[in-house]
Amino acid sequence: MEVYGYFRSSAAYRLRIALNLKGLTAEQRFIHLRRKEQRSPGYLAVNPMGLVPALVEDGRALTQSLAIIDYLDETHPTPALLPRDPFGRAWVRSVALAIACDIHPVNNLRILNHLRDGLGLDEPARNAWYAHWVAEGFRGLEAMLTASPQPGTFCFGDEPTLADVCLVPQVFNAERMNCPLDAYPTIRRIVAAARALPAFQAAEPGRQPDAE
Repeated sequence: MEVYGYFRSSAAYRLRIALNLKGLTAEQRFIHLRRKEQRSPGYLAVNPMGLVPALVEDGRALTQSLAIIDYLDETHPTPALLPRDPFGRAWVRSVALAIACDIHPVNNLRILNHLRDGLGLDEPARNAWYAHWVAEGFRGLEAMLTASPQPGTFCFGDEPTLADVCLVPQVFNAERMNCPLDAYPTIRRIVAAARALPAFQAAEPGRQPDAE
């Protein structure tokens, strides 16, 4: 199993957490996004979208962090990252998708680069853009998590799920960009609990071999 990633990519961060929770190891292949290595012909042959992460196993490639994690959950079902009951699975996915589809895409590196290079926005304007979409997303997430149908230590009960796998990297990004988080006590409580687990700690960007 090979995993292509970048230490600061929140999508790659999600996959690292999932691998750690399941006790899986993979050969790491580092793709430096700021050096545009994701646009190299060799990597585009693995992932034509030019994004990370990607997983290659038995000569077959998978892309998109949530799809890869779903594959790992089916092929290595213990510990499960989704609840057993249909409603619980759907609810956990709804939290994960709110992060992966609504918050993350408008604030990822290629969007910020286009705001700078394509639209000419200066750093304060780009930071304001970032903070706006974090606030919009976290406001809804806070309400969802506070009203979790399975209250507990984590997003859904007392075991980490796909929702926590997505939440921790997104909070890391918000902290890195100095976004205020005081208004989200439930998010902060859950993330603190997750960060106490070795699987989350080992996945932290600063602990990766390609960290700068």
